[in-house]
Amino acid sequence: MDQFNRMLVRWEPMVLSIFRIMVGLLLFQYGVAKILKFPVLPYFANIPPLIVAAGWLELVLGALLILGLFTRPVAFILSGEMAFAYFMGHMFKTGSPVFIPLLNGGNAAILFCFACLYLACAGGGLWSLDATMRKR
Repeated sequence: MDQFNRMLVRWEPMVLSIFRIMVGLLLFQYGVAKILKFPVLPYFANIPPLIVAAGWLELVLGALLILGLFTRPVAFILSGEMAFAYFMGHMFKTGSPVFIPLLNGGNAAILFCFACLYLACAGGGLWSLDATMRKR
């Protein structure tokens, strides 16, 4: 087991960067769908102002996450946004509080919340603008 851990630990900084980029891309796509209406999705046709605000956060902060710029504060804000999205948009979807994500459709919000919380603690990784600026 030690040999397996030693083999994988050298890839940790690169995989952290890939994880950050993928989380950023996935959040960015939600922002593009909500704000730029691409692709056209029926459930994003007439969205309330609160979801438009969330779309702007996902668009702008998702792009910053992809680049790895200000990763820790950006990820912390996005983590809070996703927690807010779960409690405001998913938990009461059926009219009464339903805490089970499988029933209220909040799986993605919870995953994004904790992925961003991890990135807020771990940073942007080796391949980020934060790391590049630290080297200078």
